[in-house]
Amino acid sequence: MSDPVPAILAHVEAGLAASLDRLFDFLRIPSISAQPDHAGDCRRAAEWACAQLAGIGFEAGLRPTAGHPIVVAHHPGKRAGASGQGPHLLYYGHYDVQPPEPLALWTSDPFAPALVDGPRGKRIVARGAVDDKGQVMTFIEALRAWHTVAGGPPTRVSVFLEGEEECGSPSLPAFLDANRAELAADLAIVCDTSMWDFATPAITTRLRGMCYVEITLKGPNRDLHSGMYGGSALNPINALARILGQLHDADGRVQVPGFYDRVTDIPPALLRQWEALGFDEGAYLRDIGLSEPAGERQRFALERLWARPTADINGIWGGYTGAGSKTVIASEASAKLSFRLVPDQDPAEVFEGLKRFVAARAPADARIEYKLFGHSPGIAMPEEAPWLGAAQTALAAEFGRAPVLMGCGGSIPVVEAMRRQIGLDSLLVGFGLDDDQIHSPNEKFELECFRRGIRANARLLASLAALPTTRATA
Repeated sequence: MSDPVPAILAHVEAGLAASLDRLFDFLRIPSISAQPDHAGDCRRAAEWACAQLAGIGFEAGLRPTAGHPIVVAHHPGKRAGASGQGPHLLYYGHYDVQPPEPLALWTSDPFAPALVDGPRGKRIVARGAVDDKGQVMTFIEALRAWHTVAGGPPTRVSVFLEGEEECGSPSLPAFLDANRAELAADLAIVCDTSMWDFATPAITTRLRGMCYVEITLKGPNRDLHSGMYGGSALNPINALARILGQLHDADGRVQVPGFYDRVTDIPPALLRQWEALGFDEGAYLRDIGLSEPAGERQRFALERLWARPTADINGIWGGYTGAGSKTVIASEASAKLSFRLVPDQDPAEVFEGLKRFVAARAPADARIEYKLFGHSPGIAMPEEAPWLGAAQTALAAEFGRAPVLMGCGGSIPVVEAMRRQIGLDSLLVGFGLDDDQIHSPNEKFELECFRRGIRANARLLASLAALPTTRATA
């Protein structure tokens, strides 16, 4: 049988305008998962995606959850590969979006997608343009091209789209548990990440985990007059600020007990690869109005961003913060902290270490309360996996250069959840850029990135289909 990929790529090019029209239809739906008033819009977006998949030969349906529905679709494919049965691929994405506020900073209606001029050509501006509707459509349009030209994908494919990623995925764990057998596959493909730069593709092989905590330090049983009690009564704001001010030493190392016990250095060969990328930390910081790097001294910039753990205060409050003056000693103070964790760190151990850190520094009359909002471990992808080589081949063929194997300082909780709950590794290939203004006004997706994303996904299907299956998937 002749290679169908050239004809599929030609079809992608000929149909790009229609692909863009479909993406614009998707972007017009204000599927804001965090806002109850948009629950109907979230369902409408799920139904729209379901209909698109059904129209290209998938058995597709909506699955109810305690929150927004999940789209699940299956296609038997052509069972490619030397054995006659290729791997089962599970594509993941999300159809929900962040709230668009502040609206005054948008140059156009966030749910009226616009194609505008930019320094790299045309760009798509809308909420969800790149996170994640545009990226979802790169693989749906690739699947559409395979359906039209070759009668379907070259191997078994499932698609799994959730509607609560932007509000913490509260329904995801229960859904994965209840549907473990149906979602079992050889590999998950997650298209919610970025390229290295406009001309260079990337595969994300490391993700940091998270431990997110709120601390409240309580002192006197009521707010106090600072003149009558100042100098005698415990001030919770002073005490909490003093404690949190000791989170890092002068070299930027986190002082929580046991924090680095499970942290290992990345392999020297990987560090050399990252150093060779020529990352300009000065320009990176100037773009956000800063000039000096923070974090651990004596560590390379990308190592700090991708492979070292962090502790950050994300919010701190207490007492009077309104207009004018009110001279009170507040009865309590609170702060939110996030710890970004690397593989092998245990979020539960970090949380217990934080409690020991605070207890050792808390004044005698202080009462400490904690809320743990979320935790997940860091992830490192197996770089010797055959699917990684297949993905590198496909991306290099499309972009004319080898993809960068990069880390990500953030977390993608579904990747950890799929590994832990259904034993599934993930291939993270995305087509966004650092300047796409994700979660901000004027979110955008370069038209060229959308086009190359469709083409790259079409090639990726062919490369992965040629690999043997790794598990029995009937």
